[in-house]
Amino acid sequence: MRSLTIICLAFVMGMAPVVSGAIELNPFTAIKNAVEAAAEDRSSSDIAEDLKIKAKITTDVIDKMGSDVISLNVDVYEQDVMLTGVMEKASQKEQSAKLTRAVEGVKKVYNEILVIKAVDKKKGVVEGFVEDSVIEGKINALLLDGKGVNVTNFRWRSVGGRVFLFGRALSDPELKKAIDIVKGIKSVTGVTSRVKVRAKE
Repeated sequence: MRSLTIICLAFVMGMAPVVSGAIELNPFTAIKNAVEAAAEDRSSSDIAEDLKIKAKITTDVIDKMGSDVISLNVDVYEQDVMLTGVMEKASQKEQSAKLTRAVEGVKKVYNEILVIKAVDKKKGVVEGFVEDSVIEGKINALLLDGKGVNVTNFRWRSVGGRVFLFGRALSDPELKKAIDIVKGIKSVTGVTSRVKVRAKE
């Protein structure tokens, strides 16, 4: 059961299963990261530091959180971390944040994990994950088409239809446009923004 949970965790976080103590990146995630690295208004060292922190958080969570975790996503931008996903206990949510804060280099943690008890879950994890994947795909397509939105600086996660935005906007109008686009997507029930606004340097 624990090995299955670890595989599910790794898949949800955009990572391949842990094999012989090593973590292998999902090839599609690796391609996306490479494209983002080429397009973002950031230094390669800053991007590399984010990837290092994400890998460390991922392995620590898998090793220490136990088999009750339903799903967990880790996003890192300029060494700030956003945690999203679903857990059954508030103590698990708190532990996730504690483990994350302990990782060297982490500046700030936004803990957006949803606590949903098993008796309250109306849909299976796999079904919910598929629906969220569809929403995330629509966000990607619509933000790419949205003029005035620098999509490579944004990160997003959908959890049960609730979308969490993360990353950086170059202006308040850009952020507002991105939020409005996401709110207009069918099945999105709410949008939480953890996006920082900072003009190009």
